[in-house]
Amino acid sequence: MIRAVFSHACRIAPLALLATVVLAAVPAAAETAKKGPAVTAGEADAKAKDAQQPAATFEKPADGEKPADGPSSGLTVLDRMGADLPDLPAEKPFTGKVDDAYGAFQRGRYLTAMDLALPRAQLGDPAAQTLVAEILDRGLGVKRDRDQAMFWYQQAANGGDPTGMFKYAVLLMERSRSKGDRKKADELMKKSAELGNPSAQFNYAQVLVADSPGEKGLREALPYYEKSAEQGIADAQYALSQIYANLPDLPEAKRKRAREWLLRAARAGYDTAQLDLGMWLVNGTAGERDYDAGFNWLKRAAEGGNAVAQSKLAQLYIHGIGTKSDPVEAAKWFVLARRAGLNDPSLEDFYLGLNDQQQKAAVDAANKYRSGS
Repeated sequence: MIRAVFSHACRIAPLALLATVVLAAVPAAAETAKKGPAVTAGEADAKAKDAQQPAATFEKPADGEKPADGPSSGLTVLDRMGADLPDLPAEKPFTGKVDDAYGAFQRGRYLTAMDLALPRAQLGDPAAQTLVAEILDRGLGVKRDRDQAMFWYQQAANGGDPTGMFKYAVLLMERSRSKGDRKKADELMKKSAELGNPSAQFNYAQVLVADSPGEKGLREALPYYEKSAEQGIADAQYALSQIYANLPDLPEAKRKRAREWLLRAARAGYDTAQLDLGMWLVNGTAGERDYDAGFNWLKRAAEGGNAVAQSKLAQLYIHGIGTKSDPVEAAKWFVLARRAGLNDPSLEDFYLGLNDQQQKAAVDAANKYRSGS
């Protein structure tokens, strides 16, 4: 079960380092801090220092009728694609100390970042330890060394850095199967989440759901999903939309926000959210139908490579929902979905019912689309 949770954690992990932490100067007298393993740059890098799932269906409506409701809900006209979200709060002026090591890291000057962060890490600076660990973990400008990375993540976690706690917990989940390490990872993930790390909040929610499948786990995880979603994690926004739409006995105010969270996740580029949003709009449950917007979101997900969306888009082209009926275009998307490993028997029958010229045109269009020409 933990392997499944970790596979989702990997999707978010690159966000972890980007927590903004103001680093205070470390007193020169702090001689008791651990030095850690040596850091070795690769030869080329040393010479170039400072180089830069849903399967819902829909049917063609009969004349004068609307399609039957599907399993998901839709957006109101005001919430449809293109509606503006509320303005972000005004950014507060920064008056703290500038972190030169982190600034170098953001600009892609990884060896400079390492040179600046390592002495501070050796003197016990938790945020600098996390930065050193990230560079080592990803092999940025230095030879990748996950053992050294794990050492520095552990030091950062022990020093109280939320990002270090999160990354160390993820590595423990990935590299160890012992119950003791699993328990320690869960404790670190929870502590990091409570300290405000958005990736830890999402992943700890995943842990709770894995440990208690069903309604109990979802209710325990809900506050962590909400905090993570508010901080912009698309996976959490998508999860929240599904929970708000389906968990019984939630306040009506939360249930009404399910569409908003799905829209946010879709806008963030999460293809599963784009697929669901398209289905919600076409099926129109819990809101008005909007065939045009539903078509556009499904097309966006399909063009991003989502095979299920490609299959659903083919159906829209067949039935002329949200677009003009176009059998060749429908067959093109069927061919692309089938090549991706998804075959819909009803679409197969549709394709075989086309004449030879239409089939050839569809295959040619799919080949041209795949080649980008």
